[in-house]
Amino acid sequence: MDKKRRYKILLVEDEPGFQKALRQVLEQKEGYEVIQAFDGEEGIKLAQEKKPDLILLDLILPKKNGFEVLRFLNGRPELAVIPVVVLTNLESGNDIERAISSGAKAYLIKADYSLDEITRRIAKLVEEYIVD
Repeated sequence: MDKKRRYKILLVEDEPGFQKALRQVLEQKEGYEVIQAFDGEEGIKLAQEKKPDLILLDLILPKKNGFEVLRFLNGRPELAVIPVVVLTNLESGNDIERAISSGAKAYLIKADYSLDEITRRIAKLVEEYIVD
């Protein structure tokens, strides 16, 4: 990762403890700028305003769920180019298929990874999907 450029990640997650812990690791270990949203509506608003480099999106959210957020983002060309990584505890094949077919670039199940593993996966995805 180019250390001169500080990547902006929008974290759309309604669980405050998980969001705080992940934000700390992403900011302190990887040097990302993390923008926080606690529900789907706020996530959409911040995606439009801040134009993040990457979006980490939970699926079970208040106001608008993650699938609704994905649909909104993909319906707008300026937002559809932002890579979205689903970070959730929904494990069904249907949910995974639905998220990927709705535009998610990756699907991570929170319970399957430690914070450090999630951070490493995100760093790889940033390298893979973000083109300066």
